[in-house]
Amino acid sequence: MKNISLEERINASETRIFKAVFPNTTNHYDTLFGGTALQMMDEASFICATRFSRKRMVTVSSDKIDFGKPIPGGCIIELVARIHKVGNSSCEIKVDIYTEQMYAQKRELAVTGMFTFVAINEYKTPISIL
Repeated sequence: MKNISLEERINASETRIFKAVFPNTTNHYDTLFGGTALQMMDEASFICATRFSRKRMVTVSSDKIDFGKPIPGGCIIELVARIHKVGNSSCEIKVDIYTEQMYAQKRELAVTGMFTFVAINEYKTPISIL
């Protein structure tokens, strides 16, 4: 198998997930629950970290989650997860959530957050990802 550079690994691991915001995921203001947004972001960042490392990855922290704009029910969202920083056994992933109106071209950044993952072995101890 051909060795690829760190930059190529980072580019290849970028993860994009699209979802529709349905009523069962919204609060009484008809906007996406913050906890639901965090769950989606953790899932997208987990997939990105796993695609990057091809190891067992666990979330060790989430940091600096900025809910810049409410996410209304009935819209489409795109989660974009990308490696931000790589350590020996860990990586930090930035996740952005963009909103799109169903019947218009408007697209806006709504939420941004950082998630850190660590690679573990079968004994649940950290291992190298590089």
